[in-house]
Amino acid sequence: MFLEKLLTLAAGLFLSLWLGVGLVQTYTLQRSPFAAAGLRGLDKGAARQEIETLIAATPDYARYFARLRETFTSDYEQILDDFAARYAKNRQKQSVDYYLTETMRRLRQSRGVLAAKADKEPLTQVFIGQLEVLRALGQEDKKTCVAFLYGATDLDFQNFAEKRRMLVSDMALAALEAMVSGAQRQIEREQPTSTDFRVLEVALADHGLGRQEIDALVDGKMTDPPLDDARMCAAGQTYLEVLRTLPEAARLRIMALSVQLMAKS
Repeated sequence: MFLEKLLTLAAGLFLSLWLGVGLVQTYTLQRSPFAAAGLRGLDKGAARQEIETLIAATPDYARYFARLRETFTSDYEQILDDFAARYAKNRQKQSVDYYLTETMRRLRQSRGVLAAKADKEPLTQVFIGQLEVLRALGQEDKKTCVAFLYGATDLDFQNFAEKRRMLVSDMALAALEAMVSGAQRQIEREQPTSTDFRVLEVALADHGLGRQEIDALVDGKMTDPPLDDARMCAAGQTYLEVLRTLPEAARLRIMALSVQLMAKS
């Protein structure tokens, strides 16, 4: 039962909240002057220059890519080269919001385990950033909020990100800085205990969540019929708020496990 709980924790809420899960993995034509290139001939170097120009013209995202280039240079170069090769081949320019989200997904896979070894503040900031995005989504669109909570790969989040780029980039930078901290500090944490999960469930109940919400968030159990969007969106926010109130040792163990498992997914 305990092992099952460890696995379902990763498969539930945190499957989406480590934004590298690919919230926007669908390819869309970029609405920019570059889209007019159509099927013109384009080599990889020119394609990369266009992509980097697009990123540079988006300051909120440019700071993330600049920090990535500074900290994990090889990842930055490989990711941008891959974007450029794809663009040169199919002549379809993606949105800058896609480029950020896809970069986060790939970095999660290559470096995400490092975040589990970060100092407590950078690790905690990852989940604070996720909570801020979830709150904003909850105010704008409950359906998209729940889709974000469970990792849906639709265009609604991309449209949201386009309007809230600073907020999304703050979350992206928090994840990146946790990886940087983990690479430097290499803190080894134990897995959460059964007591840690009991403390979490009691805290969720104390903050007004019922058995259905707790089962959905902690154990990954889906109700029949499913909880409505407003209720589930609110429950997800409560989950992240409560997580921050747990005793430090339990909180950090749960957070570390979550990012470890998501990096391997």
